[in-house]
Amino acid sequence: MSNPNATSSPIPDAYQRLIEARHHDAFEILGRHRVGNQARILAFLPRAERVRIIESGVELERIGGTGLFSWEGAADLVPERYRLHWYDASGFVHHHHDPYCFPPQLGDFDLHLFGEGRHWHAYRFLGAHPHQTDGIAGTLFAVWAPNAARVSVVGDFNAWDGRTHPMRVRGGSGVWELFIPEAPVGGYYKFEIRDGHGNIHVKTDPYAQAYQLRPNTASIICGPSGHQWQDQEWMAQRASADWQHRPFSVYEVHLGSWLRDSEGSFLNYRELAARLADYVVEMGFTHIELLPITEHPFDGSWGYQTTGYFAPTSRFGSPDDFRYFVDYFHARGIGVLLDWVPAHFPKDAYALARFDGTSLYEHADPRQGEHRDWGTLIFNFGRNEVKNFLLSSALYWLEEFHLDGLRVDAVASMLYLDYSREPGDWIPNQYGGNENLDAVAFLRQLNEVTHQQHPGTLIIAEESTSWPAVSRPTYLGGLGFSMKWNMGWMHDTLTYMARDPIYRHYHHDRLTFGLLYAFTENFVLPFSHDEVVHGKRSMLDKMPGDAWQRFASLRLLYTYMFSYPGKKLLFMGCEFGHGREWNAAAQMDWELLDRPQHQGLRRLVADLNQLYSVCPALHELDFDHSGFEWIDCHDSSQSVLSYLRKGQAGEGLVVAVLNFTPVPRGDYRIGVPLPGFYREAISSDAECYGGTNMGNQGGIMAEAIPWMDRPFSISLQLPPLGGLLLRHESLAADQVEPGRGDDHVAAGQGDREEVPARVLVEPSRGAPALDGQGPADAA
Repeated sequence: MSNPNATSSPIPDAYQRLIEARHHDAFEILGRHRVGNQARILAFLPRAERVRIIESGVELERIGGTGLFSWEGAADLVPERYRLHWYDASGFVHHHHDPYCFPPQLGDFDLHLFGEGRHWHAYRFLGAHPHQTDGIAGTLFAVWAPNAARVSVVGDFNAWDGRTHPMRVRGGSGVWELFIPEAPVGGYYKFEIRDGHGNIHVKTDPYAQAYQLRPNTASIICGPSGHQWQDQEWMAQRASADWQHRPFSVYEVHLGSWLRDSEGSFLNYRELAARLADYVVEMGFTHIELLPITEHPFDGSWGYQTTGYFAPTSRFGSPDDFRYFVDYFHARGIGVLLDWVPAHFPKDAYALARFDGTSLYEHADPRQGEHRDWGTLIFNFGRNEVKNFLLSSALYWLEEFHLDGLRVDAVASMLYLDYSREPGDWIPNQYGGNENLDAVAFLRQLNEVTHQQHPGTLIIAEESTSWPAVSRPTYLGGLGFSMKWNMGWMHDTLTYMARDPIYRHYHHDRLTFGLLYAFTENFVLPFSHDEVVHGKRSMLDKMPGDAWQRFASLRLLYTYMFSYPGKKLLFMGCEFGHGREWNAAAQMDWELLDRPQHQGLRRLVADLNQLYSVCPALHELDFDHSGFEWIDCHDSSQSVLSYLRKGQAGEGLVVAVLNFTPVPRGDYRIGVPLPGFYREAISSDAECYGGTNMGNQGGIMAEAIPWMDRPFSISLQLPPLGGLLLRHESLAADQVEPGRGDDHVAAGQGDREEVPARVLVEPSRGAPALDGQGPADAA
């Protein structure tokens, strides 16, 4: 039957708008439509020469000189789901189901929850997902762009032609969808958006789960994961773990610069897994924390300018490669945390910025929507769909990759409307204050939802102000975070340690002030990547004096850190005294471990980790004032601190004595609460760490000499720039053998029943092996 439209008559306006890619709802005219007992089919194939329907063999007629092809005839000649067969000018044959003969695929309830900001798994229907309907397989695309005049899917399967696959808008939800049969897993795609002013924007998918390797930016259609998880026991234990009273020592890692191959190229997630896990186990850390591996275009941002909130960066492999990475760490008993960035995003034109031609994810007013310091944009936390995007991202990483927690970056910038702004450059909240009430509500919801959905996971705030109750439950008025970085302690401590020892006695309060607030939050003590870049110098170079004093000071600092209340975090390289500032463009200077002083420092950190893990007094009451007690905080004249750490059972007391000057102090007497033997578990001045080996012959018996309002006392030899950690043992005097000294944990002669066997093995002296066999784990 001939088509009356296949004439030279004027083209209807609706057809013209379709040809010019400005039709708001192509489904109104494309596809199969019933007209009484007849069916009318219209297809828009700009590159086609001839088109026919495979099932019936009928040929569509071209309308004028356009890419529109139509047919009209008896309805029973063409099934509801039909395939088009066509060839282009080069003679290449195409055949596929017509996307415009399918009804809407997204559920109304999904759209409703998303609009309310309560769809915790929005990533399951937004983005690109393999999909099957009526037995026909393809890919279902969906994107939120409420202010767009037209949205199309473009990709390598349609020659990136925005005219070919315009999407269907789902009412007032602002969500556009299109099921494209036969669109292949692994295909590249983007969304082409025509805004209300007629401008065209080509955007990557905000919900994409994989991207091309930078500098290319296309999203990738991902199929179902093929990874078979093996960490069921880990996950079950995590859900019921009493993490507040367990050791928590974090190794912060930037995967791109921890280790590279012999040609300086990135390693794959799978290659990194074995080498990094071996090293972390050897060093005794309980967790790793990854600088953002969410997809990002610029290496120099270290991942903090995220464009792919649901995609592990392709720099190191595929999403399943990263699943393997996490699974491998869980098999080794190591938790995995991710640095996650919900505070801001970059201005890259292909990503979230002005996504549908309007300020969609960000605030329109730069006084609310722009971080001028960082050149980034601020999320609009008051918009339901934006909150849903971020909440869904957080849950995605916890659920799909079994991550054990998130470190939330730049929380302070989210909480305050005037953060890093001059007067007049910010807009007060409805009550006239500087609190960002929408961000506060978002953070509380984030913590409530993640802890409810994934018990045992940790959400940790990088928050640098005195905002109250950051790590207190939301039902008590807090923000609900598990823990908070103790930036005040970090800053005060490093400021103090940078002083020449001769002046430190003037600044003694830098070390004691922190105990006034140490138990107001669940604190993590961070020496992070931020402290070893941008001219701040490496941890080693922050220390004053000659080489011996710098190493001794750094050993003392770490001994102080591991005995101080709070969980621990140390950036890669800090554990062995990296000599230069961190450079994200090259691997760590592992050759330094050929030098005894660097190897000794690394050995000390490993032994501090082991002592911290096996000694309840050093970790059980990190967040409780009953776990800490000053012995003497007033000896500023000699720059000496002494204190007790205690566990829940009241046993296994640890005495910490720290001498912050290069002056040895003999017969330094301190009061202790209990009789018995005080074993020298750690001396940072031990010879095996690179020190002078000035010590106390392995320990000392308490004497019944009252001192400092305590019934007993011990007289110690304090090494220069040295820290001592002594474990109390309830032994009678005749049970202590004379000359039982030199049994530091590191020397391998300590409490063999409690210290893991690997401590007794000489650590590796080189870099993590490049052949996939990391440092030996003798446990």
